[in-house]
Amino acid sequence: MRLVLVGTSHHHAPVELRERVAFDRDASRAIAEQLGSAVCLSTCNRTELYVEAEDADEAERLAVEVLDELEPTLYRLRDHAAALHLFRVAAGLDSLVPGEGEILGQVRAAHDAGTPGPLLDRVFRHALHAGRKVRAQTAIGESPASVSSAAAALAEQVFGDLAGCRVVLVGAGKVSGQAARNLRSRGAVVALAANSKTDRGQLEAELAHADVVVSSTSAPGYVLDAPTVERARRGRRLLLIDLAVPRDLDPAIHELDGCYLYDIDDLQAIVAETLAGRRNEAERAEAIVSAEAEKFHEWQASLEIVPAIASLRALAEEIREQELAKAEGMLGRLDESQRRAVESITAQIVNKLLHLPTVRLKQAAAAADGVIYADAVRHLFGLGEDER
Repeated sequence: MRLVLVGTSHHHAPVELRERVAFDRDASRAIAEQLGSAVCLSTCNRTELYVEAEDADEAERLAVEVLDELEPTLYRLRDHAAALHLFRVAAGLDSLVPGEGEILGQVRAAHDAGTPGPLLDRVFRHALHAGRKVRAQTAIGESPASVSSAAAALAEQVFGDLAGCRVVLVGAGKVSGQAARNLRSRGAVVALAANSKTDRGQLEAELAHADVVVSSTSAPGYVLDAPTVERARRGRRLLLIDLAVPRDLDPAIHELDGCYLYDIDDLQAIVAETLAGRRNEAERAEAIVSAEAEKFHEWQASLEIVPAIASLRALAEEIREQELAKAEGMLGRLDESQRRAVESITAQIVNKLLHLPTVRLKQAAAAADGVIYADAVRHLFGLGEDER
């Protein structure tokens, strides 16, 4: 079986493209079922399809069809490269904010909602293990930066001092809650925590007194458009931060005088400022992830080699037993102790003959030519020919 990954992320596509393939849990589950043995990982920063299949080319083609409108921005990885990428994602090393802890739960949720076969199940469980190991053995997640804390830092940059600033939160989920805590810790006052269904009149009334709007909902369309904001703010300077994918806030708001709109991609510059202090920890995390990915690679490669080794040993044991049966006429004159000695000697001969080939086959399993070695052994010893 082969592991195939097709996806896009904040490294390759801006938010206006990513929002086209932002799938909720139900949609992700439906896509996984459509692809067979698959997992759909869809977050604010990425949408990735992991597929397990015998035919890697066909699996990749079907995955590309799902993400067809983003085709120019898609990356395609297979086997070891795909596993390494997933391990880095789970460890937070490929996130907008390196080291952020939310992605580990998102990877787990995607796995739970998917339809993984044995290979895909193994790689996701191993990725979750790698992510937990990175967080336990490095300080990359200490004083964690997040999209929400970056939003609060941006507000502080704009206003200088957030003491007394009135904030309107749109969205009642986890991201909004984190944003509220970060803003309050800097002295801001959360005047209204709304959702996409909050009375429009109430929301517009509060915009007339707001300094900052932070929006993060799962609404399919814009929660606030430019005419509404222009009418409601009554000339006040307004900072708007859109943390949603798909976006909540009409991009045209940025064209209004006195309105400053930032989306999730705009936070990259703020995030970059947090990297310097995390660089050494990130290097340690990369080493852990690489080692875990190599373990998975060796396991996957062994799937081709182990059956060949088992078949070779089974054949050798069958031949040994057949030859002992032919010599039964002479062996019948031996006492029990002597018969055990003959059994032991012949078994040792088989083991010694097969020891070095077994070691070499296992070594080859981690190399690119491991499958060739396995096929050569099957051909030389006629393994499986009776079944065919």
